[in-house]
Amino acid sequence: MDFYRLKSSNPSDYMTILREMEDGYVVKIVRDHDGYEEETTDFLSKSLFESCLRTGYIEKIPTKNKLAANA
Repeated sequence: MDFYRLKSSNPSDYMTILREMEDGYVVKIVRDHDGYEEETTDFLSKSLFESCLRTGYIEKIPTKNKLAANA
């Protein structure tokens, strides 16, 4: 499973790809709100996903555990 760090005020927010489809990805976004994790599932088109990578809004990381080490 691929993990992506989200550009946000909280460095522990991340996204994972749950499923790849022909026109995009089903993703799970996890945001930390003062120790409470909020999970949402959403769809990103391939063009939006690639744009987020290009602009640095998301960054691929090796594992979720890497987030804690970089925080």
